[in-house]
Amino acid sequence: MKLYDFDGMFDKKLSDYISKNAGKFKEEEWEDMIPQMYAKFGNTPIKSLGTSPNGYYAAMSSEELVKCLRAHVKNGVPVSEFLCKAIEARPECRAMLLPLLERGEEGLKQYAVNILGSADEAIPVYMRLIATEEDEDFKNQCADFIKEKADLVMEQAIENYNNGVERPLMLEILSKVVRRDERVYDILLKEFRSGDDVPLHAGFLASYGDERALPYLLDKIDEDGISYVEFQELKYAIESLGGEYTKQRDFSGDEYYELIRSHSVSSVDIFSAFQDGAEGSDGIKN
Repeated sequence: MKLYDFDGMFDKKLSDYISKNAGKFKEEEWEDMIPQMYAKFGNTPIKSLGTSPNGYYAAMSSEELVKCLRAHVKNGVPVSEFLCKAIEARPECRAMLLPLLERGEEGLKQYAVNILGSADEAIPVYMRLIATEEDEDFKNQCADFIKEKADLVMEQAIENYNNGVERPLMLEILSKVVRRDERVYDILLKEFRSGDDVPLHAGFLASYGDERALPYLLDKIDEDGISYVEFQELKYAIESLGGEYTKQRDFSGDEYYELIRSHSVSSVDIFSAFQDGAEGSDGIKN
């Protein structure tokens, strides 16, 4: 099997084209053009090859495509998007990629997870990986895909939580479960009522979407001494569950509230990361 650096070929053609057309296009125009040129290159026949990059991979069997990926990584030949998309387009390739995740072959895990994404077959494997994976970025990437299909691994997430395995990640996963389950609700509510990291655990209750959490959220937001950050996340959680909190509160002296006032930045702008873009009055007494 011959390995081709199609990205290297494209980069050379692109460099030549840019040199010939220097000054004709603005930077943002190039940014729009380059992906289109790359896609066109994928369907352009290469004389020495007798076919296009996409045609080259289309002629391979599914087994050959996965072997080609492994050979590229092993030999340090850049892996093109054309190869990745060819593998992604073959559902039968998924079963062949799963062992690459579990064996942890050098350099292959990342390609495998990028191609598999949130495929049903991959979710249980990701669950096993995050219990042992040392690379935090890779672990979080797996968790993000799991959260898209959290119902598939609800039982395992509950078991891991009860056994103290990656509890923070298990809570995130459980908060994305669509199915209503008393065990999930009880776990998320217990963590919220513990008083630890109120914004985080209020967000988990909001994500899970069980309206029975409203009285607990309303009781907490009414407490004296909560911070402005806690207030904002609690208010968002209450509103996301169909509730409302209108009491005026005075947060003068709170570090984050004063920061907002001093910079004339709206609370929605500052806390958008917490609230996923939620809008509405902040209920703050000025």
